[in-house]
Amino acid sequence: MTKLKLAALEDDKPVRVSFDLPADVHRELIAYAQILERETGKPLPDPVKLLPHMIRRFMATDRAFAKAKRRGNSGDSP
Repeated sequence: MTKLKLAALEDDKPVRVSFDLPADVHRELIAYAQILERETGKPLPDPVKLLPHMIRRFMATDRAFAKAKRRGNSGDSP
């Protein structure tokens, strides 16, 4: 069994964001979604739905981001 960084997705109220993906990143996203579907046994209607979970996971495992956030450098001030 493959150990992916993402697990089953939770249902949460979304905030709409729009941006363009490079074609190669989109192809990798589709491949990731296919593997995740196979591993979890749960269908994923749209691979784009993985993006917020991937971003969340990336930020949660970024040590420099966590350290800066603890110091109060989260960028939320003007």
